[in-house]
Formats: sequence, structure tokens, C-alpha cells
Amino acid sequence: MRLFDLSLKINGFAIDKAKEVLSDIQAQTDLEFNNYITAKKKDIISFHLKHNTFYKSFAKTSNVEDWNSIPVMTKRHLQQPLEKRLSDGYQQKKVYINKTSGSSGDPFIFAKDKWCHALTWAEIINRFSWYDIDFNTSSQARFYGIPLDKKGYYKERFKDWLSNRYRFSVFDLSDAAFSRALKIFRSRKFEYINGYTSPIVQFAKYLKRNNIVLNTVCPSLKVAIVTSEMLFDDDKTLLKKQFGLPIVNEYGASELDLIAFQNTEGEWQINSETLYVEILDNEDRILSHGEEGRVVITSLYNKAHPFIRYDIGDIGVLDKKSSMRKPILKKLVGRTNDIAILPSGKKASGLTFYYITKSVIENDGNVSEFIIEQVAIDTFVIKFVSQQPLSLDKKSVIAKAIEQYLEAGISITFKRVDVLDRSTSGKLKQFTSYIN
Repeated sequence: MRLFDLSLKINGFAIDKAKEVLSDIQAQTDLEFNNYITAKKKDIISFHLKHNTFYKSFAKTSNVEDWNSIPVMTKRHLQQPLEKRLSDGYQQKKVYINKTSGSSGDPFIFAKDKWCHALTWAEIINRFSWYDIDFNTSSQARFYGIPLDKKGYYKERFKDWLSNRYRFSVFDLSDAAFSRALKIFRSRKFEYINGYTSPIVQFAKYLKRNNIVLNTVCPSLKVAIVTSEMLFDDDKTLLKKQFGLPIVNEYGASELDLIAFQNTEGEWQINSETLYVEILDNEDRILSHGEEGRVVITSLYNKAHPFIRYDIGDIGVLDKKSSMRKPILKKLVGRTNDIAILPSGKKASGLTFYYITKSVIENDGNVSEFIIEQVAIDTFVIKFVSQQPLSLDKKSVIAKAIEQYLEAGISITFKRVDVLDRSTSGKLKQFTSYIN
């Protein structure tokens, strides 16, 4: 029984039709596809300028014939009551409503019309099929957060049942918890792993400490798909070795769709069928492929709520070989609000600190995970979980490396903790500045 598809249909999402439409889009010639994108951009702007009071006010100087005249919207623009942002004819009871995770610091409630959300699922289903995963039949080992209130908890558990998945806690990353997880992997025929990067990496480290390769314990596994947090190259190498599986990197946003998904050639292929992705500079000018800038996305189908030239808050680079049909995300640098302002006035990506520290702090297996916080213009705190205290030599090497790669005059404080604070969703944010 195709329970997953059935659950979507029961909730009003026309998944069969959405799959057909997506297939038709993918079958277009290059010229047809270029014309399709041009038409969809005009259609969605015209619709919201006519039917959405919020967008009419926001984009009052827009010219549908001039893409550069369309203003860029940010999460701050959307932090107002949802009823003020819904298009004419759409009611909250008849649309898909959710809330962003807040990992950017700017959470808000959003809406999608049901046809748009059906296409979102069609896109996700299509990408997972690249690795022979069928949501109706393939059993998933899921590393995600879960609501702790009774209603939310049981709602997610019911959805897990419908979706043929078993959820592991991301709030308990102890060896005891991973030992229990391993027993479940031994007893169930999971076909894939899906979830947040950091708890999956911690599970791989547990396997390494115990000299276990996961697919020898659970040979039915085909692939591991990580999402929502940065996947670093050395962590990907660790996952490949300890899982014995292909490791796939997914990039998405709940308010939009699946944005990019690693294809079987190892490229981070952008969803060009239902989204239009641009890279812009700080003056909202379109950058050439290969240049680093802000990731700005247009949802081509959401008529209930406008996401047009929406600055998602990330910084990325499109590969020079990208085309309209097949744009490739070469690199995702980090979030625009993850910027460290240094005593000299210099700005640096907060993940720079993370990269530097990671190269030193994790190489002997003592430190399992860590985060970095900027608490003053010249003061950074490194919070870490470890089996043993961090040696003075390690602390000194990290401080010198930060001075070498960034600048002098930076004070580093080390704080060993039992567990790191995660968001209510279970995500771990590697760098946070409290002064921006």
C-alpha cells in the first residue's frame, strides 16, 4: 500500500498530478525550458501584484518586464501577521502553514497553497529516486528533532508511521543512546538515513570508536542523506568510511522547497523546476557564475504567499558550468548573519573560526563537537564537549591559528560543557554572533 502518497492525497495535495507536471517540465527541450522559466517568473509576479495587498505595497515600483526592477525581500519584511500576507481567495484553513526554524534568527510563519506544496513533494520524491529511494516502501532511519508537547509529539510519530520511518533523538547523543540506536539498526531493514548533519556525524564517531561499519550491521542501507547544517569535507569522509554508504548533501528551506540536492555525479544540482535561484551582490546586482554572493530565490508556484526574489540569508556560489536547466551550487559559504566583526573593523565569515578550530580541535577524537560564540568585539567563546579537558597546547595552537588567519588582539575563551544547546528543532548552529 502506498501510504505516503495516500496521506498526501487525504490532506488535499494532488501528488499524482504534481508528479506528472514535474515530469513534463523535465522533458522540455532547452529552449522550451528557458521560455518556461521566463513565463513562470512573469506569471507569479503578475499574480501577486494583482491579488496580494502586501506584495502590491512592497513591490509598487515593479515592472514585470524588467526583472531588475523587482525588489529583494528578506525575512524581516515577512515578520508580520500571516493574514496580512495571504493572497486574495486564500484562507489559513485551506493552505499549508508552517513556521521557519529560526536558525537565521528571523523566524516567521508562512503559507503555501496546496498545489505548490504538492509540487514540493513531487520534487523531493524525484530527487530521492536518484538513489533508488521510494517514500512509500523504503524504510528511513530519521535523525531529526521532535516536538516535546504531547499533541505535537504524537502527530510527528503518526507521520513517521505513515512515512515508513523510525525517528532517533537528536537531543541525546550519548554513547548509551547510540548503543540503543545500533541495536535498532541490527533489527530493522532500513534503506536510507536522513536527518541533521551534526547528530549523524556524532553517530559516525561513535561507530569509529567502536570499530563498526554500519552497513555490515544493516546491509539493507543504500544511502545517507544529510541536511540543514553544514557538511564539512572531513566529516563527509568519516561518514563514508563508517557507514559504508554514498553520502548525499541536501539543501532546502521549509518556506520554499528542496533547493539543491547532490546528484549521482557528485554535483549539488539546484531545483530549477519549481524555483528560480540567483546570486546577488550587496547592491542587489546579479553576479556572474563563479562569484560569491547572497542566495536569492523565487518560488515559481506559490500563489498563497509571495516568495519573489527572497533573500534566504545564505551566501553561495554557482558553478561556472551552470545552465538555466541545470544550475549547480558550487559552494554554500554560510549565512549572511554569521558574520564576525573584528576589532580592526574587518569582517569575516563566522565559519572561518569554525574551520580553523575544527582543523585542530577534533583530530585526536577527544572533542566530539563544539560551537563558537562571539560575545564581544574582541572576545570569542569556544564551547565544546569532550572526553578529557582540552590541553594548553591545543588551546595555544587554536589561538595562534586564529591570529594567523584573521588578526591579532582576539581573546579566546574555552568552555567545556556536558552537552551543547540545540534549537527546539534539534539543529546545531556552529557560529553565533551576539554583537551584530
